[in-house]
Amino acid sequence: MTYVRTAAGWVYAAFVLDVFSRVIVGWQVATSLYTDLALDALQMAIWRRRASGADLAGLVHHSDRGVQYRAVRYTQRLAEADAVAFRWQQGRFLRQRDGRSVQHVVQGRTRPHKGPWQGIDDLEVATVEYIDWYNNRRLHGQLGHLPPTEHEALHAMTQPVTATLETS
Repeated sequence: MTYVRTAAGWVYAAFVLDVFSRVIVGWQVATSLYTDLALDALQMAIWRRRASGADLAGLVHHSDRGVQYRAVRYTQRLAEADAVAFRWQQGRFLRQRDGRSVQHVVQGRTRPHKGPWQGIDDLEVATVEYIDWYNNRRLHGQLGHLPPTEHEALHAMTQPVTATLETS
């Protein structure tokens, strides 16, 4: 999860990243930092993976110890998906390098010379555009200089889809 100040007030974003393929599979932008923000991003990720035929049983879900990820509704949803929750201890690195570039979009680092964010609508549009670029066109060094969706498609041709999700 991350946040950014806009002209209309604070806006928050949650992302779910498949660690294997680096595909952003779930996201949500909101004006409040309640559990629903993280839960909506998780629901999207679960829906997308199940729609593609993935078996989520045994999925390992990495997150920090934030209150949103420890909420009863959030942990219940993980249990319903047969996922195993894994929370890093405070002060440990949570594969943060995987989520940092995703967070840059909402923190304004991808918006040079365009001025401040006006509100949630600006961030929603920018987030969708960024995720499209990130998933489909960004060449990722750890994936053999392939975009995440292409790497995932190549893998799917040879093996069943597996998923490991991380929140940020």
